[in-house]
Amino acid sequence: MKERQIIHLIETTLKEKIEQNEKIIRYSFFEVNVKYDLSGKDKDLFINLLKIKLKNNDYEVYTQGQKFEYNNAKMTVQDNEELIAIK
Repeated sequence: MKERQIIHLIETTLKEKIEQNEKIIRYSFFEVNVKYDLSGKDKDLFINLLKIKLKNNDYEVYTQGQKFEYNNAKMTVQDNEELIAIK
């Protein structure tokens, strides 16, 4: 997949997720690996560009295994989740 295709994928999926709930954005393992059919370098580029985009929009970004707090609850990004972003 070319970089511009990955950027387009980020733009379209992120827009949908923000419309659903702008306070918390979740990308599941299934979405990234199966639905979007990303692996290897494409997946790494997708995650890295997505993290930059989210951080530039004032989100705190967490990936697998990282701990975070949301709605006064301590949570961990699970193995079935690729990325969670909190505004």
